Amino acid sequence: MSRSVLIPEGELRWRFSRSSGPGGQSVNTADSRVQLSFDLTTTTALGPIQRARALERLDDRLVDGVLTVTASEERSQLQNREAARERLAKL
Repeated sequence: MSRSVLIPEGELRWRFSRSSGPGGQSVNTADSRVQLSFDLTTTTALGPIQRARALERLDDRLVDGVLTVTASEERSQLQNREAARERLAKL
């Protein structure tokens, strides 16, 4: 029995914005903050039982059935994208 779920890339929604916080001249010049959203109510990656379980367990983190994770620790958008993917995978 596999415990992994493969989410189709088309079901992930990415949003990029400028990171806040301390920095020098280069702060806020790139959209390095990443928000990754995944709609649990419409996904094809989960069966009905998995979907119900995920909705129940993640209820306090969902807004209208959508799970969103954010990463902004790194200066690189690419590194923050990877961090957001890892956070989503852990959840």
